[in-house]
Amino acid sequence: MRLLQRYVLNDLLRVFGLAITVLTMLLVVMGVVQEAAKNGLGAQQIFKILPYIVPSLLPFTIPATLLLTVCIVYGRMAGDHEIGAIKAAGINVLAVLVPSFVLGAVLSLGTFVLTDQFIPWARANIEHVVAQEMEDIFLDLLRTNSSYHDLGHGISINVASVEERRLINPIFRYRLANGDVATVTARQAKIQFDMREQQVLLDLDDGHIETPGGNNGMIAHERLPFPMPVAADSLKAPRNMTIDNIRRELSTIDREKQEVANRQIIKSVLALSAGAFDRLVPRNQEAEDYKDRLRTERFNRLRTEIHGRTALACSCVFFVLIGSPVAIIKGRRQFLTNFAICFLPILVGYYPVVILTMDLCRGGRIDPTWGMWVGNLGLAAAAAYMLHRVMKN
Repeated sequence: MRLLQRYVLNDLLRVFGLAITVLTMLLVVMGVVQEAAKNGLGAQQIFKILPYIVPSLLPFTIPATLLLTVCIVYGRMAGDHEIGAIKAAGINVLAVLVPSFVLGAVLSLGTFVLTDQFIPWARANIEHVVAQEMEDIFLDLLRTNSSYHDLGHGISINVASVEERRLINPIFRYRLANGDVATVTARQAKIQFDMREQQVLLDLDDGHIETPGGNNGMIAHERLPFPMPVAADSLKAPRNMTIDNIRRELSTIDREKQEVANRQIIKSVLALSAGAFDRLVPRNQEAEDYKDRLRTERFNRLRTEIHGRTALACSCVFFVLIGSPVAIIKGRRQFLTNFAICFLPILVGYYPVVILTMDLCRGGRIDPTWGMWVGNLGLAAAAAYMLHRVMKN
């Protein structure tokens, strides 16, 4: 019995290893590299981010590759009448399916770890490479033109020269919140792109600040933040955070909402005790409502990410539960036919349901605790039917 299971497991691992390697390389070469080159990254930058791109692709390629693997292995065994011989020997067909179930469980765990730990790590490193590239482009622009102007943000930079990564005798002009323009001159400055906060940091040495209001002053060293000239994805997006960080932010949001509610209660009690009924509704109520709405939206997205990440990782198990019995029932060596029979219903049924429930969970219409598992429950029902047919026959 164990010899048979090891035989099946070795076959599954061999096919899965080959398939995942080919599929991942195709996605990297045909998709990622072309898109990176289209966005202005050179060959050196592309090679730098490739080690971080592969872990980011695996959570998407593993489920489909695993489904293809079980269709190939069990389809071949059924087509060569090995499944019939196993049944004739008095061995329960479920024993042959156990290796695929174990492999699906292990890959589900691995997919979850990749999604939770490696993807945020990889994303941070990719952003670092992109930020370095943006810095190089920005410095090359200053070397060529000796100036940079961002009219949208009211920023203007002029330099005498650029030596390595240092701006020599820079003059910065930027628009203040009241509309006035402040001027900052310095002996030298260094530039750094902060992708997490979406801002450019300028470290000034031996500088002087002038404002129209007359608030002038000397600075020995100061760091000034400016908006990022080119928009980029924020590392604060839920998909780029670990679950530990998500839970910490959820706790912070809960605490902020409780503090706002407590302050509102205190203000209402004071207003009632003083008979100032006009103060029951704050003057800035619209702004407070807007902030509360943003907190609620962020809270729903973070909760959805936690449960969605777990549910999607577990899809490997459910794909195996469906693919293995279907391949045995069809009994064909044409693995592409078996794969199409399994994957097309998943493509037109499972993934649309997942996208719909994810959108509803993010909007706060349904609870992600059970909403993100609706698609997997559908797969489980279909798998139970297929396994019943296999055991019955």
